[in-house]
Order: sequence, then structure tokens, then C-alpha cells
Amino acid sequence: MSETLENATWINAGSETNFPEGLGICIKHEEEQIAVFNFNGDDWFAVQNLCPHDNQMVLSRGLTGTQDGQPKIACPLHKRAFNLRSGKFMGEGQMSCLKTYPLKRENGHVFLAV
Repeated sequence: MSETLENATWINAGSETNFPEGLGICIKHEEEQIAVFNFNGDDWFAVQNLCPHDNQMVLSRGLTGTQDGQPKIACPLHKRAFNLRSGKFMGEGQMSCLKTYPLKRENGHVFLAV
């Protein structure tokens, strides 16, 4: 584990059963909204819930899938896609990257480093 993660604050986002497979769930920690995705039961991701295109808190309701073998989330409003691993925009042109959050699962619970 990296030095950064060793000193990270981990929060309990909830029970794994609260995160249906293939869907995103938004959690709020202080002033941050975080979209948590149970991508396929084995792969889990957490990114900011704020879409950088139009500043709407909607990514947890986005469409999940893959592009070039990479997991993605597409904004439900404008279908702009972002890589769930890196947060990078997957379309043409320039777009801000999403903030990603380290995630771990232990004893049936999901934890995020904030």
C-alpha cells in the first residue's frame, strides 16, 4: 500500500448489499458527493458524482459499460463517458478528469479513502 493510502482516512460507505451490481449509488461525505459502482460484483469503483461537463450531481445515475476493454461511466444527461479506473474522459476533445477515490472491501463493507 502506498504511503498516501497508509495515512488516508477511510470511511465506511456501507454494506456491500447496499450497492446493486451494475449500478451506481451516491454517498455524501462532508461536502463531497461520491458515486460508488459495483461494476460486476468483483470490480468496484468510486468517482466524484459531479459531471464536469455541466456541473450536475448525476454520475451515480449514469450508464455503466466498457469501452476498449475499460470500465466506463456515461453521464445520464449527455452520454459523455469517463474511465472508472483513471477518471479520464473517453471521448474526443478536452474534458476535465473525474476525481477517483481508492476503495476497499472488508467483511462485507465498502470503504473509501477520502
